Amino acid sequence: MFRWLIVTFLALLLINGLSPLLGKLGFGKLPGDFRFRLFGREWFIPLTTTLLLSLAAAGIARLL
Repeated sequence: MFRWLIVTFLALLLINGLSPLLGKLGFGKLPGDFRFRLFGREWFIPLTTTLLLSLAAAGIARLL
């Protein structure tokens, strides 16, 4: 259980660190990435970006 917590934390750190780079590449601005304002807060749901990144990760894992 503790190992999964560490892996999840490291993955979130990696994603947080790479998010400016991914934003420059156009991720987060794809059709299907929703950004809206509700109750005075801005919400962002990156459906298409998530799908593309998971397909890329699955492809890399399959090659290894």
